[in-house]
Amino acid sequence: MPPAAERVPWRWLAAGRASRRLVLVVVFVALLLDNMLLTVVVPIVPTFLYTTEYEGTNSSVTPAQTELAPPALRAPPFSSMFSYFDNTTVTVSGSTSAMDLANRTASSPPPQPPTSSPPLPSSCPEGEEFLAKENVRVGLLFASKALVQLVVNPSVGFLTNRIGYHIPMFIGFVIMFLSTVMFAFSGTYTLLFIARALQGIGSSFSSVAGLGMLASVYTDDFERGNAMGIALGGLALGVLIGAPFGSVMYEFVGKSSPFLVLAVLALLDGALQLCILQPSKISPESTKGTSVSALLRDPYVLVAAGALCFSNMGVAMLEPTLPIWMMQTMCSPKWQLGVAFLPASISYLIGTNLFGILANKMGRWLCSLIGMAVVGISLLCVPLAKDIYGLIGPNGGLGFAIGIVDSSMMPIMGYLVDLRHTSIYGNVYAIADVALCMGFAIGPSTGGAIVRAVGFPWLMIIIGVINIVYAPLCWYLRNPPAKEEKIAILSQECPMQTKSYAAQKTLRDFPLTDDSDVEAENAE
Repeated sequence: MPPAAERVPWRWLAAGRASRRLVLVVVFVALLLDNMLLTVVVPIVPTFLYTTEYEGTNSSVTPAQTELAPPALRAPPFSSMFSYFDNTTVTVSGSTSAMDLANRTASSPPPQPPTSSPPLPSSCPEGEEFLAKENVRVGLLFASKALVQLVVNPSVGFLTNRIGYHIPMFIGFVIMFLSTVMFAFSGTYTLLFIARALQGIGSSFSSVAGLGMLASVYTDDFERGNAMGIALGGLALGVLIGAPFGSVMYEFVGKSSPFLVLAVLALLDGALQLCILQPSKISPESTKGTSVSALLRDPYVLVAAGALCFSNMGVAMLEPTLPIWMMQTMCSPKWQLGVAFLPASISYLIGTNLFGILANKMGRWLCSLIGMAVVGISLLCVPLAKDIYGLIGPNGGLGFAIGIVDSSMMPIMGYLVDLRHTSIYGNVYAIADVALCMGFAIGPSTGGAIVRAVGFPWLMIIIGVINIVYAPLCWYLRNPPAKEEKIAILSQECPMQTKSYAAQKTLRDFPLTDDSDVEAENAE
């Protein structure tokens, strides 16, 4: 092979490492797989636990009762009874004779089957008390991922400031792969709980490092909004595919099959990261970023984080409770439990991509305000559904509105840091991810308990009203004030109304090529 032909792949690889679009592809794929694993378990876990724990326990008790009952009822009216167990004849003596037994049997009414009242459709699951308790257990299992992510996120934000975004991104891939394999071969509640918690660690590394990397690469506010919309489209696509994919594969192939497919896709993502990101290279930020505690004292950051938290808390409460409510009230088969989330996923995908561009023109604060109001109204309409078709409208509106809020608030978080703090993004996106995790931690963990106490309709009313009441607070993000030193920096480069700003330090196109460090030093 000629030397020129041998150098072509290396030239392509070097060009790819300097391309912002390929970085966006890496983040898109990472968020896609993370959220596929997040939602693929939603229709699987409730039915899997019901099958293995409730039906498995009852199937071992019921046959014993049905086998012992017929010999006593068919006892012949003679003084001896033949044993079917050891082929011997046993003489019956005492106050209860065989004739008395026969007379009592003839005079007594025929036995009624235990399931004769009230008659239920054959597809309806039994065990109302078990399903009520399962609401709480499934909610805690789903919340474990967000709780762990909530704890790990601040540490990941600090780590990205120290060593850059590439190594934490690859660590996230490794942990996500291990979690996926563990899900595939877990057969008990405890192992599923551990796998879900392990996923929280991997998701923390992937999401914080990925969003921070995008914010550092796309410095223009308009371009950043578009890039965030595309990346969140990967999140939406994962949510879109996950639940229906999991329910269909579980119904027709088996429990392990969807997780093994995700494990193979995760390996491909790891290979892509090795080629593009060079995760062995440490590239710390030259400027110290604003601390998490300082960002948490900023009221505008808190308002944006609260909008992310409460809007996503609604769908987080639906994940563990809606499938069980459908099993109880609609007698839905397994495949419908995941398909019910399909309208929300499709509309979320549309909302994130559409408003990634429109929000910059309409005003991101206004889009977030409208989105939270629509979230509340959609949640109030969910309990009105009588079948799976009645869930299409409420779930579709819910997903579209959450897509509006997410695609508007994620760029606002980066814009607030550029406007009011140091332009280092690891910590602020750690806070954004913490806000999402609080929604997905508080939602499932409290949702199951609320359903058990007051019922599913009241749960939807509570979280719907919370979103409607919180929505007006987004008005404060309409024109957040900049700090004095940031105003001086921004005014040197561009006018404020363009929302395009220069960072405090000389920015490299993308710090992935070997020559980029030398170029940055020469520029300084």
